[in-house]
Amino acid sequence: MTGVESPVYEPGHGLLKGRTAVITAAAGAGIGGATARRFLEEGARVLISDAHARRLKEYGAELAGEFQGAVTSMPCDVTDEAQVGALFDAAVREHGRLDIVVNNAGLGGTSTLVDMTDDQWTRVLDVTLNGTFRCTRAALRHLRDSGGGVIVNNASVVGWRAQAGQAHYAAAKAAVMALTRCAALEAAEYGVRVNAVSPSLAMHPHLVKVTSAELLEELTAREAFGRYAEPWEVANVIVFLASGYSSYMTGEVVAVSSQHA
Repeated sequence: MTGVESPVYEPGHGLLKGRTAVITAAAGAGIGGATARRFLEEGARVLISDAHARRLKEYGAELAGEFQGAVTSMPCDVTDEAQVGALFDAAVREHGRLDIVVNNAGLGGTSTLVDMTDDQWTRVLDVTLNGTFRCTRAALRHLRDSGGGVIVNNASVVGWRAQAGQAHYAAAKAAVMALTRCAALEAAEYGVRVNAVSPSLAMHPHLVKVTSAELLEELTAREAFGRYAEPWEVANVIVFLASGYSSYMTGEVVAVSSQHA
């Protein structure tokens, strides 16, 4: 890490005590995994899901060892409507209620538009945009009948600004922002708030594997603090949006970065 000194990891304050959350793409060291841990530290009961069953099992066991009785896990491919429905049914069945949903699942990739295949385009949009739609729809069907709740979507700064090789991902994330705003208007009558976070560079091991060192250095240099974000710093903002401290916020996309545009 470069630039200013490392941030301080704040302890939990019980902001989500007694609430149940579903978090997608939460098996590991990225934003989803960090959000699961932060939610548990804030007193929530959490159902984590991921399409990668082995990593999900391993991380679920790790969290269950630290937060006994507060975490369960269930594989889910957000491109499969039946699996999405089963995930939300399981949350209510196993934890008795559903209060918070974090739509973190997304798929990236790098390809110039002129060389991009239909399959590359469709796959990124199906996971990143359609998956968020499917989970939001399933969540609202539960939350409208239970008296309210919160949905937090994971967008990206590339939904605002251009980046070469990211046309599919940028289009999907811009659409997630629009979906967030429209869903918020419709969900208000159910007492449901819908917001999104828009991170830029939150470093984790998988990102290092799929991104060139040159690009990571360039993106880091753009940041006001001269460093990348820790995944838990994005998770902290998700906690805020999921908590009562943001009770009058809906339809907002919150930048967790200096790169709004």
